[in-house]
Amino acid sequence: MARILFVTGKLAEPALRATLAGMTPGFEYDVAVLRITVAALMTTSWIARRLPPVEGFDRIVIPGLCEGDIGAIEERVGVAAAKGPADVRDLPEFFGQAAAREAYGAYDIRIFAEINNVPYLPREEVFRRAEALRAEGADVIDLGCALDRRFHHAAEVIAPLKAAGFTVSIDTFDKAEILAADRAGVDYVLSLHGGNLEVASDLRATPVVIPDPGEGLESLDRSLARLRALGRPHIIDPILPPIGLGFAAALDRYVTVRARYPEAEMLMGIGNVTELTEADTTGVNAVLIGFCQELGIRHVLTTEVIDWARGVVRELDVARRLMYAARQRGVPPKRIDDRLLTVKDARPKFYTEPELRALHAAITDPNFRICTTREAIYVFNNRLFLHDTEIQPLFDQLGVADPAHAFYLGRELTKAKLALLLGKTYVQEQPLRWGYLTPAAEESRHGRVRLEAPGPPEGGHR
Repeated sequence: MARILFVTGKLAEPALRATLAGMTPGFEYDVAVLRITVAALMTTSWIARRLPPVEGFDRIVIPGLCEGDIGAIEERVGVAAAKGPADVRDLPEFFGQAAAREAYGAYDIRIFAEINNVPYLPREEVFRRAEALRAEGADVIDLGCALDRRFHHAAEVIAPLKAAGFTVSIDTFDKAEILAADRAGVDYVLSLHGGNLEVASDLRATPVVIPDPGEGLESLDRSLARLRALGRPHIIDPILPPIGLGFAAALDRYVTVRARYPEAEMLMGIGNVTELTEADTTGVNAVLIGFCQELGIRHVLTTEVIDWARGVVRELDVARRLMYAARQRGVPPKRIDDRLLTVKDARPKFYTEPELRALHAAITDPNFRICTTREAIYVFNNRLFLHDTEIQPLFDQLGVADPAHAFYLGRELTKAKLALLLGKTYVQEQPLRWGYLTPAAEESRHGRVRLEAPGPPEGGHR
């Protein structure tokens, strides 16, 4: 059985030992408490110089907020080392998901990201948006045409995109625009139906085929028969309308088409739902990608026009990895990747008042620690122990006159209040977690004092 040495500071020691004791881990361990109060202030080189003998250990785990290259420890003591989670309370998940994380990230759904009204946009703007969408996870850049302006400069837009390595589709029913884009080198055409199918024989690009406007699957069957007769590869899109306008029936239509054409490539246009539903898009995208994963729909089309749909390409990129992993493992999409939880935390961590009172008893300095339980915000140092559900009553009792200190405490108390309202984990001087929107951990404006929980906030602002 592997033996792991966990390194920490004085204040975090009780919380670390309690967390490890509650894990029933599949390894043996010991805890090295170094001569420092705030464990997060340690650097890897500082730790390397002060470690006790490590003979018999297979691995060393240090706090996740420690700065420096982990190689400094490995080189000095000759034992593999790693940074743990930023929050000690995440150790069970950190170890429980380690193997899964190594194999995570595969997907088999391609994202078509549409740039709307391309005929109205300068070429530079189209290229800029295409670069941004590709960085967010888009596999295909879909050039959306306009009803009232012809895409006369298709070649001037498409050629540089192709030269830059983009996979490109054209989104129009207009036969002239389709043929011009095909000559310019697009990879896909969205979309063909009975009214413009005659161009199929002249296309190099792969067409996406839809039912005729206002008609059912019989019209789709006719178009597919003609394409098969031509020997043309194609993708089927049964069309997903907005909720309230045939959405439920459309889901059944996708199931029907899959049953009729079990080997066919299929596409779902998700934007009709995310753009036309006033709801957070993370959940909508998760459910629809889950549907696509189960049904073998390997292409989805989306766009980011309306304000609440900003970021949907990133969301789809997370969702396709999550749903692929869940499908491969034969489990629900739970406890695999929580980045689509942007408002609520997957596993919020809270202190209890007895835990905070025990920590308070060990505090000997005037630095303010800020923590939350499920019911209130707590602020304490060596002379005060306060709690309330509102910020102002707490702040009024702190006796802070320095403007910079007041600003710092106001910022932290605001974060704590937000965490209390939303049921989120609060860690002093660390950003709240917002799923895939979470920014990189911030350095405090007031120095390198950072916190390691749940030996709660050990530093605090002086």
